[in-house]
Amino acid sequence: MIDWVYQALFAPFIDFGFMRRALVGCIALSISATPVGVFLMLRRMSLTGDAIAHAILPGAALGYMVAGLSLGAMTLGGLIAGWVVALLSGGLARITVLKEDANLAVFYLLSLALGVLLVSTQSRNIDLLHLLFGSVLALDNEALILLAGIATITLILLAVFLRPLILECLDPDFLRRHSKVGTTTHLVFLALVVLNLVAGFQALGTLMAVGIMILPATAARFWARQLDQLLLVALGLALLGCWLGLLMSWHLDLPTGPAIILVLGSLHIFSLFAGRDGLLKRWLHPNKHLKS
Repeated sequence: MIDWVYQALFAPFIDFGFMRRALVGCIALSISATPVGVFLMLRRMSLTGDAIAHAILPGAALGYMVAGLSLGAMTLGGLIAGWVVALLSGGLARITVLKEDANLAVFYLLSLALGVLLVSTQSRNIDLLHLLFGSVLALDNEALILLAGIATITLILLAVFLRPLILECLDPDFLRRHSKVGTTTHLVFLALVVLNLVAGFQALGTLMAVGIMILPATAARFWARQLDQLLLVALGLALLGCWLGLLMSWHLDLPTGPAIILVLGSLHIFSLFAGRDGLLKRWLHPNKHLKS
């Protein structure tokens, strides 16, 4: 029995270096992206993350066209594309009648169309599949250093801007009227979203990167109500989902990125029913729920 548990849960990471690197990369990504996802959820901007994730594609594709499969070039291209879309959406919302979400939808669709066009015109487009669906099992030391660096930057900036970020979640209009850091906080947060989505596409691809950001955060909401609890539970769910997803990919010979996202989605569905604020509690104790 003990040997079976070892072979099923631990042996792939102990015996194979590429599995260890994949796990380390997922841990770094979870530590970095999950807290950003919690604030996205609290600010009701979950779909913003999905839109920006798709907007990264043309920048990464241009980086590939210029320098081939260069981690630096594709990362820089993705960062520029994501930040341009985020800044244009926010800037135009302040000088036009369209709100930020509408502007974001326009630029996200244009970026996605441009990215698909660039990918489809390449004779070597098969090499670009990892931009769309990830290559977590192919993470090398350079990619791990990048993920660790992004995680470090993210945690530092979240710590510095924690108070205004919380206030912006509660009352963004109050923050903008009574504080000089309101606009700066919003721009820094958008930059962190883009930065972590670019980190995510290294492992999970542009189509899946937002999953590790949003799914643990939404699942944690059914278990916790305080911000510190939300952050800890979301991180725990992200780490558990990455570990189980890697194992499922290994044992069942499945694509790794989609396997991780499916496990995270399953944890969300489980939390939806069994969580502290889940559906089962509402069904079993409807009067108690109404009082709370």
